[in-house]
Amino acid sequence: MDKRILGPGELEVSALGFGCMGMSQSFGPNPGDRRQMIDLLRTAVDRGVTLFDTAEVYGPFVNEELVGEALAPVRDQVVIATKFGFAFDEHGRQTGLSSEPDHIRRAVDGSLRRLGTDTIDLLYQHRVDPQVPIEDVAATVKELVEAGKVRHFGLSEASVRTIRRAHAVHPVTALQSEYSLFWREPEAEIIPTLEELGIGLVPFSPLGRGFLTGRVDQTTTFGDGDIRANLPRFTTEARAANQALVDLLGRIADDKGATPARIALAWLLAQRPWIVPIPGTRRLERLDENLGALQVDLTTEDLATIDAAAADITVQGDRYPEAMQRMIDR
Repeated sequence: MDKRILGPGELEVSALGFGCMGMSQSFGPNPGDRRQMIDLLRTAVDRGVTLFDTAEVYGPFVNEELVGEALAPVRDQVVIATKFGFAFDEHGRQTGLSSEPDHIRRAVDGSLRRLGTDTIDLLYQHRVDPQVPIEDVAATVKELVEAGKVRHFGLSEASVRTIRRAHAVHPVTALQSEYSLFWREPEAEIIPTLEELGIGLVPFSPLGRGFLTGRVDQTTTFGDGDIRANLPRFTTEARAANQALVDLLGRIADDKGATPARIALAWLLAQRPWIVPIPGTRRLERLDENLGALQVDLTTEDLATIDAAAADITVQGDRYPEAMQRMIDR
């Protein structure tokens, strides 16, 4: 497995990470076989994956427990990333944002307990809280780093201004943001800023929540618990309009003897040497398909062809419903 370096603290991780959220929520009924999910995560380690991404809100809470149990036997071989930033009621339901210093400290202690570890390798603020100055957040994480509870500081879905303000207090190792051929907004301001500051980028949903694999089309139905049923970009009309992007990936895939998913991930990996996508899956065959992207060689001509063709395609549909979009710091 190729390795990449994130941030000024030089956090070394595998070129492809593993997003664990879908094992506990968001893409239909949760898998009933916990052992199967644990085995899959351990197989990913065997395949060379070292970066595993979770969060307290996934479940909530149960995803961290799953990841912690799965990775306990190989803890010294992996990098575990988790996130704070949401408030919960007495029943564990997410009620909004919260990043006050005391809340961060409690959240980290809870994550450490659920993960069964002494240190969180990469701690992200999950969403920027407009009620708490980012300087206070960064200073609190700095305290946790000095206490040995956290190794590296990250942000998720943060604006350029927020990134700069946080980085001035404590070095930001990585920004997590959606980025793919399905969502290229970070290219305008975010990526140039990260390049200037030496901060890594960890794209989530690098396969467009499955759309870029070619296995989702306008006839696909989404079951109970699948967030895509409520996303504007996944209406039947939007999927029909956006099929042109999948067709583009399919043409390149045919030329390369690959799959659309592998081309989509290879395209991301080719954008910068400090980009580490974190595709998620519940299935071994999808894990192996994703890792196969590392063997795809996209030439300069291939990348130019993809960019030129993609520039003529306007992706239809907003990324999130309005309420979720308001939580994005832009």
